[in-house]
Amino acid sequence: MDFIKRAGLYLRQKIGRTALITLVMSAIMIFVLAGIIIQSAAIQATNSAKNSAGTTVTLSADREKAFASMRKSQSSSSSSSSSSSNAAPAAITMPSVKIKTAEKIAALSNVAGYQYSNSASVNASGFSAVTTSSSSGGGQGGFSGSSNSGDITISGVSTTAAETNFKSKSYKITSGRGITAADKNTNNVVIESELATSNSLKVGSTIKVKTTDDDSKTYTLNVVGIYKAKTSTSSQGGPNMSDPSNTIYTSYTFAGTVNGDTTSVTSVVYTLTDSSKEKAFTKQAKKLISSSFSLTSSSETYALLMKPMKNVQSFANKIVWIVGIAGTIILALITVLMIRERRHEIGVLMALGESKFKIVLQLFSELFAVLVLSLVIAGVAGNFVGNAVGKQLVSQQTTATQSTSTGAGFGGGGQQPGGGGGTAPSGAGRSGQTSMTASGSQVSTLKTKISAKSMAELGGLGLGIIAIAVVAGSTPIFRLKPKKILSNE
Repeated sequence: MDFIKRAGLYLRQKIGRTALITLVMSAIMIFVLAGIIIQSAAIQATNSAKNSAGTTVTLSADREKAFASMRKSQSSSSSSSSSSSNAAPAAITMPSVKIKTAEKIAALSNVAGYQYSNSASVNASGFSAVTTSSSSGGGQGGFSGSSNSGDITISGVSTTAAETNFKSKSYKITSGRGITAADKNTNNVVIESELATSNSLKVGSTIKVKTTDDDSKTYTLNVVGIYKAKTSTSSQGGPNMSDPSNTIYTSYTFAGTVNGDTTSVTSVVYTLTDSSKEKAFTKQAKKLISSSFSLTSSSETYALLMKPMKNVQSFANKIVWIVGIAGTIILALITVLMIRERRHEIGVLMALGESKFKIVLQLFSELFAVLVLSLVIAGVAGNFVGNAVGKQLVSQQTTATQSTSTGAGFGGGGQQPGGGGGTAPSGAGRSGQTSMTASGSQVSTLKTKISAKSMAELGGLGLGIIAIAVVAGSTPIFRLKPKKILSNE
């Protein structure tokens, strides 16, 4: 064991060099550890988001087939235009989901709950909708693309608590209450604060709306709650998009009444109890629906939701590899230079009969002692570095992902299935359709933490680095005989 004593004496004698090597090794270990804990935190954040949101399957109209049918109708209209110049333009028809069919699917095994989504368009009567000025066109916000589009959007849900915008806290109830399952078959509504303020409305007030196709047909609505939309109105789209303040939340049954169809909804979101049986559920559900409808798994949504974390995880992995390879090269060069300066020492040891293996162990012991000290330093500073780098990476990746997905949804919520709802066989009121907004708060933060596993991985990688460095640095010297080494001094 004399090589261990010699290693200790050398480190104490060359304290300046030892400090320099410790500094270099610590820098390598800190960045490697930062990469390891960022990678681990990204994996944990991804799993946490998946587990908290659950697995969902959405039943809705198959848009591709609907558009294909529209193009076919347009083709037929074009072919007959030669004989009739007044042929009506083809229009896309999106089939609605029958509630009876939805209930049959809900009765299948592995369904924890299901939620309805419905929407309608009406005109304000006796109060004014909120208008948004357009800086590009000078026009007013509102629906102008269709003759039967009103200035108020009805977003039908079973509970606002399960609606996407409220779950993500983009919308928040500020007065009264939200829509609950008890509001089924009622005219209770929740309105936005800007709409309430501009019309001097409050909880307990009543408002009237009229259908877009018949001005004489009006409905009296009871305001039971007021919500605040945090989403900027300027980000909601072009001048043809309605201000989000004009979205009124009601029970899905009222939206169906306005549309003249109380037996159908726009879409249904099923929450499954066991994600591993998702394919089996989808296969059974397809037998109960026609080809005009599609079943979309939340796994596709998660692929987009988890993109920032996947990118961070990939980048962290690259940090580990790049710093590890660079550290190995740097330490190998330092070892080579250190051994060259110690040629005489090595030559004398070899001449005295010391085996090359023990000399290599001495060099390894010296770097191992430095590694232990570097691991302590990395353990103290690594979490701070990892946290700072992790926050920056997540911020950049989340911003990049959001910019590429702009236009995927609008803050109004009424124009799209926004996580509406229905009763459930069990676990009613569970999370509904997952969206970028709903899960953004779950994947926009990264909690870095040093664990025993990460330190073990760092230690193992450090041992590998110094082993490679010692072997690479000592090989050229140990090829020579002791006489040759000493004669070159």
